[in-house]
This record gives sequence, C-alpha cells and structure tokens, in this order.
Amino acid sequence: MERVNYPTLHQLFIFITVVEQRSFSKAADVLYLSQPSVSMQVQKLEDTLRGVSLFEQTGRKFSLTDAGEELYRYARQILNQMDEAMLVIEELQGMERGRLRIAADTTAGVYIVPAILGEFKRRYPQIKISLQVVNRSSVQDQLFSHQADLAVMGHTLETPELTALHLRSNKLVVIADPEHRLAGRKDIPVEELSKETFIVRESGSGTRASTEKIFSQHGVGMQIVMELSNNGAIKQAVAAGIGVAVISSATLELELASGKLVTLDVQGFPVERQWYLVHLERKRLSPPSRAFLELALSMRG
Repeated sequence: MERVNYPTLHQLFIFITVVEQRSFSKAADVLYLSQPSVSMQVQKLEDTLRGVSLFEQTGRKFSLTDAGEELYRYARQILNQMDEAMLVIEELQGMERGRLRIAADTTAGVYIVPAILGEFKRRYPQIKISLQVVNRSSVQDQLFSHQADLAVMGHTLETPELTALHLRSNKLVVIADPEHRLAGRKDIPVEELSKETFIVRESGSGTRASTEKIFSQHGVGMQIVMELSNNGAIKQAVAAGIGVAVISSATLELELASGKLVTLDVQGFPVERQWYLVHLERKRLSPPSRAFLELALSMRG
C-alpha cells in the first residue's frame, strides 16, 4: 500500500484561519504568528497536495480556487470532528483534568473575568486555563474559529449561531480631569459635550461602537484627538487633560476614589449596557466550560 503524505492538522488549522479571516496578516495576528510563517505553512500545505494552488491573487485581493473551496469544506469538518473528539475524551476524564479557553473583551478581561477565574481555579486546580484579552471583533473571531470555548463581551452579533447569557450590567460614563471646564456642572447636554476633544478606543472595540452610536442618536459627532487600545492608557490621557472619554464605570474605582478623575453629569448618562457570557449555539461544551458557565452565572449577583 502506497504511503500517503497527508496535510497536518496544524497546516489545516492555519489554512482555515486564513480563509475565515480573509487575510494572511489578520490570520497571523489571530494565531500569534508572523505573516511569513503563515504563508510558509500554506505553501507547505500546497506542496503536500502535489502543488495544487489553494488561492488565486487578483491585485491585492485573493480568493479560493475550486480546490481551495473543496479543501476548506473538508478541513472544517475534520477540525470540528477533532474538537468533538477532544470533548468526548475530556468528558470521560470529568473534572480530573482538561482545559478551559476563555476570550474576553479588553474591559471584561481585566475587570470582570479574573475574579471568576480565581474562584474557578480554587475549585478546580487541575484544569488548565487560557485567557485571551482582545477587542470585541477579535473575541468573536476566536469563538467562530474554535480557539475559545466561551467568551465574555459587552456586545454580541445578533445571530442564531451564538448563545448569549446576561452576566452583569456595564455602565458607560463620561470622564474628565478634575480641572476640566465641565467638571461639577449639572445636566450637561450631549451637544455641549460634543465640543470637547475625545480620547477613544480603537475601531473594533465595543466601547467605541457604543460611544459612536450614542452620539449618532443625538445627531452630533465627536472630535477625536487620540485613539488608544486599552483603558489604562485612556485614563492616563484624560487625567493629563488631553481630552474626555466614555468608559466603563467598572474600570474607575481607584481613579474616582483618589480624585484623579471625575465623571461628568451628562444628559442620558450613564448609559447602561450589558456584559454577556457567549458560546457557539451548536458547540458541545466540555465539563470545564459548563462548570465555568455555571460558576459565572452564580456570581453575577
């Protein structure tokens, strides 16, 4: 019997990620690899398939060839079945061992999830835990690419593919430095606030999306002076007097207590949003995932 040189699961996983991210560079970011490494693995996959091209390039865009379309369909089935096999094995082992992969948006990952994970680890010390803290769009990518079992995030896609369970409220407030001209004023109109310079999160952030929606509903825009990728940097910039910001109140306990920052009394604020515990609707949850879900819901208060 002739020995067949099959693609590796690693190669198939990288190929699937490139297809689903629609970009080699985005796939590299999601996989925490360099773009040349991703390209090399795809090239090795094509070599394994006897030189069949999986992608065709048109300018700066690429699309799947017919062979690529077929491979993607089968590769996704293979990876899904491997996921199922791992879950079955974990169920046979119960909570004696296993893994828990959580993805969380930037705010929840720093201020909400660690307390839950601390209690989870105390109860189940043998479970290996992975927590990826990324922005909202990347959280969703990790769920759909099966890199995370569960996610904690402040906004979800309205799709039957996801199950979202309410975890706790998330109040968005406007912050400024204590010497700001609006500090201490009452009932500030949003139109007045819009004259200020704003420090905002990067595109893809749930807080950024919520902030833009609020101002759009009032028919005004924001004068953005700076984009920053984490809440700590935003708070430092606001304290330095660079501008104002909309941020989750969950991030402000120390700064408000010390007087480093103040919240502004703006009409319509605080805006109440929600944090959700999210998983794929059809994904079979492992015992560690089910245990974390039950614990998180019991701690929501």
